Amino acid sequence: MPGMLPDYLGISAAELGRGQLVRVRVVTDAAELAQVMAREMLETIETALADGRAPTLIVPVGPVDQFPILADLINSRGLSLVETVLINMDEYLTDDDEWLPMDHPLSFRGFMERAFYSRLDSRLAPPPEHRVFPDPRDPAQVEWLIARRGGVDACFGGIGINGHIAFNEPPEPGEPLGPEEFADLPTRVLSLARETRTINAHTVGGSLEVVPARCVTVGMREILASRRLRFYCNRPWQSAVIRRVLHGPIGPACPASYLRRHPDAAVVLTRQVADPPQIALR
Repeated sequence: MPGMLPDYLGISAAELGRGQLVRVRVVTDAAELAQVMAREMLETIETALADGRAPTLIVPVGPVDQFPILADLINSRGLSLVETVLINMDEYLTDDDEWLPMDHPLSFRGFMERAFYSRLDSRLAPPPEHRVFPDPRDPAQVEWLIARRGGVDACFGGIGINGHIAFNEPPEPGEPLGPEEFADLPTRVLSLARETRTINAHTVGGSLEVVPARCVTVGMREILASRRLRFYCNRPWQSAVIRRVLHGPIGPACPASYLRRHPDAAVVLTRQVADPPQIALR
């Protein structure tokens, strides 16, 4: 039986990331992880401003708990985000490849408004044009914006059950994409993988039919070109995938494995994620 399992599944928490460029930090639980993520996002903004640069961040919806904390930190410091651009890395689409309406319960745009933008002091909030989501009608706009801004200070995100970052899904069977071709994929519209829709249905009571089949995502190209990569894992099922990310093969089958080729990448894990997965019937 042990010979049937990938060797990386047995890697201990203490050995995670050993021999890799990616830095690994383990925190107690999801609440501490949200605090750490919010403070690292804040620090990225403050550092860019101190360097005389208008901050540009790529941010996720997932994890999610950091945004109210970040809003409180910004308000308490009186930190203006007027010059800051926040590029959300993805969004669900309708069957007609349009953004979900903001009042849809799964709309990332609606979530960002409720959990973050509406919580900011209006004098400190970024203007509407700096609250960016990839547009399914003009995906190339993201790359153009990043170039005009002089690059991305940091990309923040989570990691999917199949290793995706943003909604950059692994190639489907029979879809030939070499390692470099995959790493160069731009912002684009695509269909969600079955694995992604299934695990995302867990957050809506298992209602698979509610989870959209289409999405728009910031590309691997834009993510990997960011100056810093900061990814966070707080779901129990990420215990296996983070081992694949850090110690499995690097390539399109596990998009987050490309973090290991970046000069400044780090992951923050809860203790439950850092501990090896329990492989057993129960």
